[in-house]
Amino acid sequence: MTTGTVTTVTVDIAGTEISFETGRMAKQAGGAVVVRQGDTMVLCTATVGNLRDVDFLPLTVDVEERMYAAGKIPGSFFKREGRSGEKGTLTARMIDRPIRPLFPKGWHYETQLVAMPLSVDHVNPYDILAMNGASAALMISPVPLPKPVGAVRIGKIDGNFVINPPEESLLAGAENESTLDLVVAGTDDAILMVEAGASEVSEAEILDALDIAHGEIKRLCALQLELAAKVAKEKIVVEAPQLDEALLSQIKASHGPALDAATQVEDKLERQDATKAVETAIVEQYAGTPGTDGYAEGLAAVQAIFYKLEKATIRTRIAVQKRRPDGRSAQEIRPISIEVGVTPRTHGSALFTRGQTQALSVASLGTLKEEMRLDTLGLEKNRYYWHHYNFPPFSVGEAGFMRGPKRRDIGHGALAERALVPVVPSIEEFPYTIRVVSDILESNGSSSMASVCGSSLSLMQAGVPIKAPVAGIAMGLIKEGDDYIVLTDIAGVEDHLGDMDFKVAGTEKGITAIQMDIKIGGLTFDILTDALSQAREARLNILGQMAAVIDAPSAELSQFAPRIIQLQIDPSQIGMLIGKGGETIRGLSDEFESQIDVNDEGQVLVYSANGALGEALAERIRTMMKEVEVGDVFTGKVVKTTTFGAFVELSKGTDGLLHISNVAPGQRVENVEDVLSRGDEIEVKVVEVDRERGRIGLRLIDDPSIAGKSNDELAAVAAAGGGGGGDRGGDRGPRRDRDGGDSRGSGRPRHRRADSDRG
Repeated sequence: MTTGTVTTVTVDIAGTEISFETGRMAKQAGGAVVVRQGDTMVLCTATVGNLRDVDFLPLTVDVEERMYAAGKIPGSFFKREGRSGEKGTLTARMIDRPIRPLFPKGWHYETQLVAMPLSVDHVNPYDILAMNGASAALMISPVPLPKPVGAVRIGKIDGNFVINPPEESLLAGAENESTLDLVVAGTDDAILMVEAGASEVSEAEILDALDIAHGEIKRLCALQLELAAKVAKEKIVVEAPQLDEALLSQIKASHGPALDAATQVEDKLERQDATKAVETAIVEQYAGTPGTDGYAEGLAAVQAIFYKLEKATIRTRIAVQKRRPDGRSAQEIRPISIEVGVTPRTHGSALFTRGQTQALSVASLGTLKEEMRLDTLGLEKNRYYWHHYNFPPFSVGEAGFMRGPKRRDIGHGALAERALVPVVPSIEEFPYTIRVVSDILESNGSSSMASVCGSSLSLMQAGVPIKAPVAGIAMGLIKEGDDYIVLTDIAGVEDHLGDMDFKVAGTEKGITAIQMDIKIGGLTFDILTDALSQAREARLNILGQMAAVIDAPSAELSQFAPRIIQLQIDPSQIGMLIGKGGETIRGLSDEFESQIDVNDEGQVLVYSANGALGEALAERIRTMMKEVEVGDVFTGKVVKTTTFGAFVELSKGTDGLLHISNVAPGQRVENVEDVLSRGDEIEVKVVEVDRERGRIGLRLIDDPSIAGKSNDELAAVAAAGGGGGGDRGGDRGPRRDRDGGDSRGSGRPRHRRADSDRG
């Protein structure tokens, strides 16, 4: 539909209309499209800048979240959006990854894609719309992208696949929680990117979901072509760089054998040095004399030829001759070394080494008040488990700036986190906040999957009761004509020069996370089936090696981890625990050097850095909350003396009466204070509980009249002996709170309700 200069096209996806509109907003951008589904709207723009003299694709993708889209004001001090959060960064990566391989060779214009959510309805997530909108903006811009890219999300609710499921179902613990969160992007004839989190889903189910997704992707691509046919701008013509075939033949003849030998050196750094030496020799022989006219052009031409020759040499050897650079077979995993508990003062740690890739993963436990609080456009408000990934330059033998996490670090951390979320216990099962950090100490490919393995190991060593260990593996592909080979556990050079990076993580039962990117036109389902099958075999192999080191979570937490003890009391007893104005709970916290949180359902959490103090506090609370029964023994403190006896505090807020006739067995006492004083600690046994009249009667433990008697006999003694109990001035229930009973003052600390799973 075209109205004036506004053009709109629509398509129905799973019963919901998705529309692309252009001509109303951002008209000075190279291409601008507003994508809408329900009340979620995203403005996507594609703009071409200056032509640059570079040998790479100068593409930038930004996702600019605006809190007004969800009717919110930013929670920062300045009340203004800062740099992109994790959601925006991950969405930008999902836009970039499938689109980047489609740019024509030789495209060196500065190109920027911007996605800006304008309205978010919390039913339709904006990320899928942003991916489709960015492609549509490119299709109507001067960029000569050969094909559009479509994207859909596949969920699985109640055993059924759902296309673009509602956002709420993607939250852990939701009523209709999806066991699959699969984002798929591709063209009308190929899948280009897969990003998934899953609750131990089988390989067969993943393939079924990919097939469903591709069917919807084709329709979204057709819609973008329809829009482009109506309003697309004239495309910039780009000529692909041409190599000097004669020079290529000369270099291949003179240095081909040396390059072939250099690229077969097993050690990564030694292979790089050997390959660099061949490149230097080629440049010296063929690029001309430095400083002379034409040297720069000659150098660029020679380096381009060298790169093509190196790539062809390695790829042909792998795909046709079936020989990998380090000598492994296609399905062989590099040697694995595993250590746990390598950092003694941390709560849990593991050093996972696979070949020349090494990850140090460290788990830290905290209280629930240390959760990650999220101020985003989404529904998720807090997170109790998360993973951070760091890739310092020394891990690849380089020197460089370390200025915080890059997009790649955020993406790899999110992938490792997603892989562990299905097995991390809920806060009801394990009331701790959990953070895992993976520092990559050495890298030669597949560092993100090493961090998955290391994280699983560190959590088990920390004593976190994960449901099952998780391992990850990266699969690769080399395809030359009709010859192809799927590679298990790809090294860096195989990733750099290969056609696919397919990361799969999971348990023995099934897949928990997937991330796939390809650089060629597409993959057949036969190749995908082979890759998933090989990945499962490798995963089971690695899980076996992990189990040989640690096969279950540690029974005890680290002595340096905070102790969190969970209790349940009757909600009617909360006031007794709190005390007037919070006096009781504060006194207990100070006495035991611990923290106490209680919620409205009576769930009590005791936090303590000292395990013995924490257990003692928990026992004190149990004693306080316990209904006093005949026969119970207490070591209590005299809190008041009267003419008829002494009141003894049995537990915080609960007193009993030791009658004057019982303060000194066998003796007649005229004045209680002749025998007992306020503050004295004595051991007593309960001989009477009259709940209707509010009386608790006590006798001293060393009173011979109660020695060895049963509870029924004690009650009889109290009934016959006179002076067993008393009520301090009126019939009321057993004394619980000297300061005002069941008070729930505003000073009562509260912890957040534990009603959601982690992640």
